[in-house]
Amino acid sequence: MHTLGAQAMATGHYARSSQEDEEVFQQAHASPPTTLFRDRFEIRNPVKLCKGADLVKDQTFFLSQISQDALRQTLFPLAGLTKEFVKKMAAEAGFHHVLKKKESMGICFIGERNFENFILEYLEPNPGNFVSIEDGTVKGTHKGWFTLTLGQRARIGGQKDAWFVVDKDIVTGDVFVAPTTNHPALFRDTARTERFHWIAGDPPAELVRTQMMECQFRFIHQMPLVPCAVTLNMDGSVWISLSRPVRALTPGQFAVLYKGDDCLGSGKIIQLGPSEHTLQKGRERLVASQNQKDEPTPEPAS
Repeated sequence: MHTLGAQAMATGHYARSSQEDEEVFQQAHASPPTTLFRDRFEIRNPVKLCKGADLVKDQTFFLSQISQDALRQTLFPLAGLTKEFVKKMAAEAGFHHVLKKKESMGICFIGERNFENFILEYLEPNPGNFVSIEDGTVKGTHKGWFTLTLGQRARIGGQKDAWFVVDKDIVTGDVFVAPTTNHPALFRDTARTERFHWIAGDPPAELVRTQMMECQFRFIHQMPLVPCAVTLNMDGSVWISLSRPVRALTPGQFAVLYKGDDCLGSGKIIQLGPSEHTLQKGRERLVASQNQKDEPTPEPAS
């Protein structure tokens, strides 16, 4: 941006920052330090990324990997506006073609196309089995585990009932499926991320001091925020323990954390805790084992 002689960039995201717009133009550009460690006595006032006024269209989820330097030089003209008000402004300005555009949903850069067919244009098919998570029986075949995502309905020929993807084994190619969209195998309440990206540059002081912090979590845009407890690991990754199990937590997606209106940052999910189905099976085995121990030992015949 500085090579263009610009002081700041304006973007159409529905979000806001904690600084006033005028402050952006008063800042002199300073190159980031070349030393390995920042001066521990440096007085810093990091800029926060905050939710926009339109909570339905809030786009902080997509900005959760923004760097502190970039955020300091970004303006959000739509910060205090709702989508409906912006559309009204567009109509009054005569931009009627804008009003006719449909909402952009899903993976917008591939358009309205079959996702499996799109992926198979770039990857060779790698057939495998759909396997029932409940009894291990094979229910059908697929063209590649990479064409399927957790939580989606599995298209299995010859099956009367709907089956849903709950897990994948990328070594064997097996894709595990379960009946019903709300099967316990789809629900988990813990996840671990890779090294977490904090928008402020460093983890919150509360988290550094106690190694644990309460905040809110989402891994899908617009999903309701879920209260959680975050544990900071030595390598910068975090464990996230949710107040309730959520459906279809998926490795590779980003866990985004919030504290009130502030978006704290995000990290890619790389590990999941056990599913509710696995925990149920474990409890059942424990109870069966305990009952077996409590059964009286038959006395030998005299």
